[in-house]
Amino acid sequence: MRVYFKNELFDGQLLRALTAVYYGGAEVGECLSTAQRIAEGDAESWHREWRQTADRVYAAAEESLAKGHLVSAREAFLRAATYYRTAYLLLIGTPVDPRLVQAFDRQVDAFRRAGTLFSPPLESISIAYGQTTLPGYFFRVNDSSQPRPTLILTGGYDSTAEELYTYSAAAALRRGYNCLSFDGPGQGAALIKHGLVFRPDWENVIAPVIDDLLTRPEVDPQRIALMGASFGGYLAPRAASGEHRLAACITDPGELDLFQAIQDRLPAILARQLPNGNRLALEALKVILNRVVRHPTRGWSMRRGMWVHGAPTPLDYARLSQAYTLQGYAERIRCPTLVCYADHDEVAAYARQLFDALTCPKDFIAFTLAEGAGEHCESGNRALFHQRAFDWLDQVLARPSQPKSVSATA
Repeated sequence: MRVYFKNELFDGQLLRALTAVYYGGAEVGECLSTAQRIAEGDAESWHREWRQTADRVYAAAEESLAKGHLVSAREAFLRAATYYRTAYLLLIGTPVDPRLVQAFDRQVDAFRRAGTLFSPPLESISIAYGQTTLPGYFFRVNDSSQPRPTLILTGGYDSTAEELYTYSAAAALRRGYNCLSFDGPGQGAALIKHGLVFRPDWENVIAPVIDDLLTRPEVDPQRIALMGASFGGYLAPRAASGEHRLAACITDPGELDLFQAIQDRLPAILARQLPNGNRLALEALKVILNRVVRHPTRGWSMRRGMWVHGAPTPLDYARLSQAYTLQGYAERIRCPTLVCYADHDEVAAYARQLFDALTCPKDFIAFTLAEGAGEHCESGNRALFHQRAFDWLDQVLARPSQPKSVSATA
């Protein structure tokens, strides 16, 4: 579903920014006027023009705030946060570009300044995690302590706790759900500020998040659900396989095996050599992958994967991906699970396999290009995704509660 650019990476990220319009995180004219200033396939101009738009909108927010126009300030800060995040996306890789860190910091600042003007204001939280903490946000429906169903949001490779507000938290709040978003290892501030990279056993990441939620009177402990977006489509069901305090799980899109996905994108004759095949074939594969990773746009996803996983080379990334599988774990999930699929999303290619592997109560929803929801994570029509996903969740959480284990990983 092409919006403006011929380059698929550029156009996909533009659509991603436009997806935030529905929940006030962007404006169509601001996005399209920025796109028109960007040279096709030029990552430098991408960063420059999105940063310029973000700075302009942020300055307008400050002006409104200084004059006491709080709604205008809130809305502009929220849009600026999206534009700062969009500005740094194509800089992803190692060594980390200082401009990425600067734009990330501005994204966080803009979002938090918007959040102070929410009603009720958002709460910045720190979740105990080993010897450190994970940053996140708790969004409340209102100021009461009434126990409510609560949704945990976990993102993917390049999402942030801030982006997850327009991605799903705003939709949850509208439907009476409290919501928690956070940056786990490999994501947002946990990666950029603390150097934490991904781990496959996401149940050990979600467990302290639930522990934190259970200290809150406004959280109904029998109605805590988890939604994973993008690579979160692996992380969420993996968490549910070992964390049985969850009442429901939504995976968007369903994923099964990262290593298999990487293999399927390589020439078959070379893919068969992974992870430790014929030395000459691996050398040839190494040359091909190193060439790909240097390409400004075609190598972007590989550079991103290496960064968030802490892999020094493309071959190392491919090898470590073997740990990220739901084979042998999907059948351990007990809670009702919704598997989502979009028909133009290559990440969703294995959604049906995941669904078939589940033995818990389960449902499958397919989204199509004809609905404007066929792109990755239904970009372009998140409203339709939210309609169907939350309607499903409403029904699941309305069912009589089943006994839950008191152990996070029982």
